[in-house]
Amino acid sequence: MADKDIKAFLDQDEKKDLLRLLTAGSVDDGKSTLIGRLLFDSKKLYEDQLQALERDSKRVGNAGEHIDYALLLDGLKAEREEGITIDVAYRYFSTNQRKFIIADTPGHEQYTRNMITGGSTANLAIILVDARTGVITQTRRHTFLVSLLGIKHIVLAVNKMDLVDFDEAVFRSIVGEYRVLTDRLGIEDVSCFPLSALDGDNVVEKSARTPWYDGPALLDFLETVPIHTDRNMTDFRYPVQYVLRPNLDFRGFCGKVASGVVRRGDEVMALPSRKTSRVKSIVTYEGEQEEAFCPQCVTLTLEDEIDISRGEMLVRPDNLPHVARCFETMLVWMDEEPMDRSKQFYLKHNTNTTRATVDEICYRVDVNTMEQKSSDAFRLNEIGKVRITTAKTLFFDAYRDNRATGAFILIDPITNNTSAVGMITAPLDEQEYGGEPLPELNLPKLGIGPEHYEALEKAVKELSRQGLAVNLIKE
Repeated sequence: MADKDIKAFLDQDEKKDLLRLLTAGSVDDGKSTLIGRLLFDSKKLYEDQLQALERDSKRVGNAGEHIDYALLLDGLKAEREEGITIDVAYRYFSTNQRKFIIADTPGHEQYTRNMITGGSTANLAIILVDARTGVITQTRRHTFLVSLLGIKHIVLAVNKMDLVDFDEAVFRSIVGEYRVLTDRLGIEDVSCFPLSALDGDNVVEKSARTPWYDGPALLDFLETVPIHTDRNMTDFRYPVQYVLRPNLDFRGFCGKVASGVVRRGDEVMALPSRKTSRVKSIVTYEGEQEEAFCPQCVTLTLEDEIDISRGEMLVRPDNLPHVARCFETMLVWMDEEPMDRSKQFYLKHNTNTTRATVDEICYRVDVNTMEQKSSDAFRLNEIGKVRITTAKTLFFDAYRDNRATGAFILIDPITNNTSAVGMITAPLDEQEYGGEPLPELNLPKLGIGPEHYEALEKAVKELSRQGLAVNLIKE
């Protein structure tokens, strides 16, 4: 009997959906404290964690006589010394209704790239504001970034209400000002909560100190907010990651369903060859199944022998993505080194990697005022719209329609650092904006050894500035 109960519990736990969320806000708005209080009040901490929390609160805490719940998230030595969040901290917990992965992101402007990392997979964002200061520049900055990342659900958490005596007028004023901002950015789903993260008001249980607030507690809302419609289940996109050939009788294409649904017998088209076939089988670790949907990882076999390799994509013939080498994109610069327009970057888009150049900077966004300004290059944490040309054709959708196929990263070919992340807005006319495919020089075939690479790279960089694009291949 006990075995059946355990199995039923595990089966039910597997069927829970997963909500990914992030917290954002200015320094000392209480992001880490809120998440710590959420974990504490929902009884999701082990005894040794509680003992360590009480001990650390007395030793390095910043909450006076209270337990410093922020220490559950701020694990770096520098974070505890300074009382701030520097790197993204992830925490997992589960309730009877849903599983959660929370990303606690930094509030400092210089750590904007860390927030972009934490928000890239989030379904919901909690924007915290201090009830004493209201909507400030950092609030506007983070809300703009959340809208840029395509996060559809926003929670405005007006924290530290205990410091303004839970004044309803203060709360309504902040909410009114914030909704003007979200309306301007086109964000529709905004929910507002009056909180005291330190005392736990309206975090897990409704507070008696806010009789004028008739909404749910924060955890109740997080357990019930609908996210099943956030995924794109219409446009089938299947980037091929690996061709599986264990024996002569099997040839399958492995990958992750980026969006949409595929069923056995469906007609599919391979890009870029545009050859069509039908799905013969959908193979998983548990065996064959009739259908697969995002974000499942499966292996597809086709009825016809089509030459498909890594980086190509399977789609429906009547529902194609954009197929282009040139596109406009919003770009977030993440490298310590400023953008070098003469440099050829590696662009990684799903399972496809190609060379790319930044042809034109349309504008840079002043995230403090939302103004669009001219710029000749981007520096760390700067955001703007650019035009990019790639050496190979890409298969993509606009980021607002499909986050899975509308995002990419730029990689520095020398340092291998992630230079930027991009969210594609629209394709461009290749004849108007695109150049010819970049020529390649294979150094070993030319008889050139590693001792010459540094001098050659300098020469190629100078040629690039004069308008000649050359790519070095060190095989």
